[in-house]
Amino acid sequence: MTGPIGVAIAVWLLAGQSWRLTLSWCLLFGAGMALVVLTKVAFIGWGLGVESVEFSGFSGHAMRAAAVFPVACYLGCRQLGASARVWGTLAGIAVAVLISLSRIYVQAHSVSEVVTGTLLGLMVAAAFIWHASTEHHLALSRVLLVLCIPILLVAPRLEPVPTEQWMTELALLLSGHDEPFTRDQWRRPDRGVGQRPSL
Repeated sequence: MTGPIGVAIAVWLLAGQSWRLTLSWCLLFGAGMALVVLTKVAFIGWGLGVESVEFSGFSGHAMRAAAVFPVACYLGCRQLGASARVWGTLAGIAVAVLISLSRIYVQAHSVSEVVTGTLLGLMVAAAFIWHASTEHHLALSRVLLVLCIPILLVAPRLEPVPTEQWMTELALLLSGHDEPFTRDQWRRPDRGVGQRPSL
């Protein structure tokens, strides 16, 4: 759901004619996603990672969750007063942390990938919330918020976008290698001279 929520935030801001905040959100969220893609492509294509902590790139799920949920909760509580904004943002952070922990539980990512992805997302959220706090004429439509709910409920049932496949194809194209590098190659006992580098 994090992808659609990220888009919904941009639409919500755009509908409220908050041009600078819309641009700020798109740039910050886009930069966070770009860093996720860059680290993953570097690992898949060239084996660039940190073997000692099994870091093969920022967790995209953790980054998106940590970026969108605090921001969505902050914006949803913005007109309810300072206390509501603080508690709403903290609730969003709690949801993001739980989602991030789930990635470790299902063994989709290592601890280092989840922690760094979460921190990256929180940095995106913090930068946007700071910018939003300086805007005194932020008009947000609660009607639009309600209309976004059905979209968010349907989104998890849709076929997921094959982003991992796209990143793998891009990495192989750029690196010229025939096979992607995986974390399993770190564990091979026969590794020796000629293996692709890790940090």
